[in-house]
Amino acid sequence: MKILMGYPPTESEKGTATLGQNRQFQWFTNPCLIFPVVPASAATLLDKKGHNVQWIDCIAEKINRKDFIKIIEKENPDLFVFETKTPVVKMHWKIIGDLKKRFPKIKIVIMGDHVTSFPEETMKNSKVDFVLCGGDFDFLLLELVNWLAKKTKKIPKGIYYRGKNKIINSGKFQLKHNLDELPFINRELAKWRLYDKEYNLIGRPFFYIMSGRDCWWRRCKFCAWPKLFPKFRVRSVENVLNEIKMLINKYNAKEIFDDSGTLMIGEWLKDLCNGLIKRGYNKKIKYSCNMRFGALKQEDYDLMKKAGFRLLKFGLESANQKTLDKLDKGIKVEDIIKGCEMAKKSGLTVHLTMIVGYPWETKQDALKTFELAKKLMQSGKADLLQSTVLIPYPGTRLWKEAKQNNWLLFNEKAYERYDQREPVLKTKNSEPEEIASICGKIYTIFLTPQYIFARLKSIKNWDDFKFNLRGAKAVLGHLNDFWKGK
Repeated sequence: MKILMGYPPTESEKGTATLGQNRQFQWFTNPCLIFPVVPASAATLLDKKGHNVQWIDCIAEKINRKDFIKIIEKENPDLFVFETKTPVVKMHWKIIGDLKKRFPKIKIVIMGDHVTSFPEETMKNSKVDFVLCGGDFDFLLLELVNWLAKKTKKIPKGIYYRGKNKIINSGKFQLKHNLDELPFINRELAKWRLYDKEYNLIGRPFFYIMSGRDCWWRRCKFCAWPKLFPKFRVRSVENVLNEIKMLINKYNAKEIFDDSGTLMIGEWLKDLCNGLIKRGYNKKIKYSCNMRFGALKQEDYDLMKKAGFRLLKFGLESANQKTLDKLDKGIKVEDIIKGCEMAKKSGLTVHLTMIVGYPWETKQDALKTFELAKKLMQSGKADLLQSTVLIPYPGTRLWKEAKQNNWLLFNEKAYERYDQREPVLKTKNSEPEEIASICGKIYTIFLTPQYIFARLKSIKNWDDFKFNLRGAKAVLGHLNDFWKGK
């Protein structure tokens, strides 16, 4: 079967769409294009099974609608498969309609967190043939293709499709797959060189992997990915180490970013660190990942540094304990400060993420988050940060709570407005725009003399200089995006 996979043209005067491997959608002037691990895994798996698979990412490749249609016409695929997210799902419905009108024989498959939450909605509002639910796109897509090729008699669970004048649900998706059974991603097939704009990674070339799907905590109220991965699974340490070996030997990898929602801890983490040391990979690559505050002790951070870990990305979210509790973060404000101190003591780079615009927070509460971030950054206890406006993505627990409490500022179906360019929720005792403006204020921490001096002191070589230069460009891009949104 001939299969075209990737992302259709997603064009807007707002900027470049961030779709692949992004848990939160945003339009960027200075785009950050992240390698889409699971869709690339799906393409690889199908290719390994003998199908003719082609990768097309119209966003990364800057392919417009007209040229995209020409490609479809030339290649004449049996199947076009792509991922969507809330702010662009309506745009994608229109694209599907256009494709089906021009090429009535093509079958179209759509996947992602939004359509997993509302599969029937997309079936009713577009002419899509199949909606894949859950996060195991790779396994599920192969099972669907086998069914279409009549290799299996029963359509797999987790798919919505069209029957005789009705929408059919094949059943609840199941995360039963052994991740070690997946082949290592064919990076050439998925055009890995397109995804080189990640400003927080210092090693070149760098590669994204996922050792687990997705987060072992999976309770944060605002996160959409627990809908995709309600059950956490992790690959074996040996399997992860072997993929790293392949990336080093074949691509001369210098840095790995493990984009599991939160890297596995405990004995698994110790085994990974010891494996990196034993195989000597700690001398060849840097390893970076997402991590939770309150999950590690000083000896864990020390071992990670010895094993070649460089950057840890933490969700600070808020400096207010009430907010952390309401989000079900499972941490104390003290854990944030202590976690930064321990990680920096080990010599690791600390990247903070935070959110403003909580409906129960006042302006003073939001400013507390700003002050904590400024204190950590200027004192050298944190190195990098990013700030976003709170988005209650449809289907999340936060979205359901927002509907129940009448927090939404506009119609819940105005999906194109869930793009972080404006507040989505009412806020306490303040105008939402006033609270959200603190998001831009947080980025100005990068421009303070204290922070700039701390960064200059950290520069030890040419790579450090280039890293800081890329970071400066990214900060200016974020500020530009924020003020354009205003």
